Amino acid sequence: MYFLCLGADGTQLILVNNCNESIWPGILGSAGYPSPKDGGFHLNLGEQLVMDVSEKWSGRIWGRQGCSFDQNGKGSCETGDCAGLLHCRGTGGVPPATVVEMTLGTSKSALHYYDVSLVDGFNLPVAMVPVGGGVGCGVAECEADVNVCCPSALELKRGGKVVGCKSACLAMKSARYCCTGDYANPKSCKPTVFAHLFKAICPGAYSYAYDDSSSLKSCRAPRVPNFTLPGAIIAGIVALLLTLACSNGMYRSTEQRSSQMRRLRGCLCSICDSRSGI
Repeated sequence: MYFLCLGADGTQLILVNNCNESIWPGILGSAGYPSPKDGGFHLNLGEQLVMDVSEKWSGRIWGRQGCSFDQNGKGSCETGDCAGLLHCRGTGGVPPATVVEMTLGTSKSALHYYDVSLVDGFNLPVAMVPVGGGVGCGVAECEADVNVCCPSALELKRGGKVVGCKSACLAMKSARYCCTGDYANPKSCKPTVFAHLFKAICPGAYSYAYDDSSSLKSCRAPRVPNFTLPGAIIAGIVALLLTLACSNGMYRSTEQRSSQMRRLRGCLCSICDSRSGI
């Protein structure tokens, strides 16, 4: 899980690993903004880390899986790798990777923008949920395991196992799928069958570059006198909750599992019905 908290002197970001395995978060600040913690670190199962970012911070966070690094922080990850480094230091993750993007407000203008994006593909289920209320504070999420339903043309495999689902842009490398060239505008770049598939599985996430209307969230979160988070009491903050859950540990109930299975069966039908459009 990730907790995002707006404090008096900036923003406090609390990252908690809710997977049943180690995760290596990667962080990349947008142009002009720093990448906290040198852009990456290791989190064991259930471990948490707290870091501070400035007001108006803008950037992206993604999870890396299957990583191995030496004592100098050099190595590799199965998904989300950033130049073979533990600390990404301004380097983005290699797709496919599920990405959380955000542009934060300030203590005086507490309007936050955030989204979960599959534009770079998928590797881990992620959700970002406002905590404590606010105006227009919706849920940005992709909590289903897209890898289960990934078309063969988009699969990323390691050792015979699907560990990621590529974006159509990465797999097809054409302007039509990448929304570039003659397709670099929302009028000409329309969702493809792959984008429709991603949207069917994860309706709260960006499925392609111009999927703004149903995916970009905004939240005007008022300050509150006191707020309690699991394991901590933080005064005078507003919080946004981001949850990172691996596919082997994301089901919290039988109903949730059943809902997931129905959604995945539906997406398989979508693939069969849409073959001619691929």
